[in-house]
Amino acid sequence: MLVALILGVSCLLLLSFWRHRSRRGKLPPGPTPLPIIGNILQIDVKDISKSLTNLSKVYGPVFTLYLGMKPIVVLHGYEAVKEALVDHGEEFAGRNSIPIFKRSKKNFGIIFSNGKTWKEIRRFSLMTLRNFGMGKRSIEDRVQEEARCSPCDPTFILGCAPCNVICSIIFKNRFDYQDPDFLTLVKKLNENVRIMSSAWAQVYNNFPALIDYLPGSHHIVSKNIDYTMNYILEKVKEHEESLDVNDPRDFIDCFLIKKAQVQCCHQPCGTCNLLFLSSFILYNALETHLSCSKYHDFALLCAKVQKEIQCVIGRHRSPCMQDRSRMPYTDAVLYEVQRYIDLIPVNLPHAVTCDVKFRNYLIPKGTAIWTSLTSVLHDNKEFPHPEIFDPGHFLDERGNLRKSDYFMPFSSGKRMCVGESLARMELFLFLTTILQHFHLKSQVDLKELDTDTPIANGFASLPPLYKLCFIPV
Repeated sequence: MLVALILGVSCLLLLSFWRHRSRRGKLPPGPTPLPIIGNILQIDVKDISKSLTNLSKVYGPVFTLYLGMKPIVVLHGYEAVKEALVDHGEEFAGRNSIPIFKRSKKNFGIIFSNGKTWKEIRRFSLMTLRNFGMGKRSIEDRVQEEARCSPCDPTFILGCAPCNVICSIIFKNRFDYQDPDFLTLVKKLNENVRIMSSAWAQVYNNFPALIDYLPGSHHIVSKNIDYTMNYILEKVKEHEESLDVNDPRDFIDCFLIKKAQVQCCHQPCGTCNLLFLSSFILYNALETHLSCSKYHDFALLCAKVQKEIQCVIGRHRSPCMQDRSRMPYTDAVLYEVQRYIDLIPVNLPHAVTCDVKFRNYLIPKGTAIWTSLTSVLHDNKEFPHPEIFDPGHFLDERGNLRKSDYFMPFSSGKRMCVGESLARMELFLFLTTILQHFHLKSQVDLKELDTDTPIANGFASLPPLYKLCFIPV
């Protein structure tokens, strides 16, 4: 009986292996997968990006992995990523699901939706964020206000301030930094990003059916998402009671008005989409925090940035976005921060929307696509010595800003981050406002700081903790 069972299981495994091998005939080449687990043993879940780079040296810029039972086509290098996301943008504009999020809710919202739903939500989001002045305060005014309100603990400011800007857009009002509800919200958002970047989350996302019932931190993600959804839902209810269609106060009001105009209570304008859209924008704020905070020997560059601030802005007015065009070194520093930290190494997973012929391969509709942003941001032909932090990567021989097509920290193409312009505004205004009033000094010898090793490198590349002294100018 035992022998028959073993033979039966072996036959099933071999059948599974044969089926996957036969399906791979039109997919790009890649390492041979094992039955059931695929290529998981050939991937370092603590640093997926590095594993993809190593595999690309063997199989080229386009190759196939099996993480579990499903194939993933990996695009490595600027040419392959640009060709897919820009040149074939429509075909590669699908979004593959992320099990750890899918477990909590349906794939609503701008991140996870596809097709017509995604296009309408994205169009609405871009229009609302671009035109959010609405006769009152512009988004720049909100960022300037938040920069002036920021306290001196760098971890605290860079965590709370961008999130508070977003809250003022979504909920109308900013929060006091001691507000317990606001602090809890920021804590749960940060906690989810940390968990999603852990090795455990990478395992879960590839074997959800096996791990769904096991204990682990992925259950905390679900609870935190539920908390965020319920928090926003309460705000939505408050807005519904006081809504004036002729005087929208914030993002929620605009969404409720749009919902009433199309007279629907389901996709793409239902409350579920509003909840997920609002939470997505809050998560986007955390990207600004992480972008600012990882490079902890930033103090080495302060003197040159402060000199530019003094020449262009002075000490007696707040920085504004018009100053940016006259501050090429400061701008180059911010570009280099985002390039160097490589915040989202493998991007959010895409999927092809139809059968696609790509570089003589046929990728079936629905196949997951991973695009290595690390391979673009750290390309050594475009950025000499990419492992070194150097603002000169974005300056020409005359000291003017040199833009690069390889600069893709917010992805590229149809699924490019909808909050890019806001995040870049926050980075510029927060940095210049802080350095206008403070010198920054590390509490430890800069040689002792390790800026190259993140504490986690999965969904996001997370910075180690650090401390800075803020010394008034």
